[in-house]
Amino acid sequence: MSEQHSFEYAVIRVVPKVEREEFMNVGVILYCKSLSFLDAHFAMDETRLRALSPSISIAEIIEHLNSFCLICKGGENAGPIGKMDMGSRFRWLTATRSTILQCSLVHPGLTADPAGTLKKLHERLVLAE
Repeated sequence: MSEQHSFEYAVIRVVPKVEREEFMNVGVILYCKSLSFLDAHFAMDETRLRALSPSISIAEIIEHLNSFCLICKGGENAGPIGKMDMGSRFRWLTATRSTILQCSLVHPGLTADPAGTLKKLHERLVLAE
């Protein structure tokens, strides 16, 4: 049996009208400190999102989601946040905020394969109907 490692994850949500508190799950971010893993996957159902907000800028949302992925990778291209250590980047990305892009509470788990776990969580929490 493979060694299990603790991880943390949060669901990434689009909240088109913050005051209405309606949201759509669009991604998952997963952090596993012991395996130096931080990554995010996202996918959007534009039809469902437009049902919540017909005037929303899909291009702008995708740009922000791509920034999430870039910050996960870290480095100079990710700006000042990308220079932080991996745990700090995860905490910054999952911090509570009142914007169009928000994260759920952070949840823990155990995994031997963080990339595979991220894929499964994304399928279950974002892609499943």
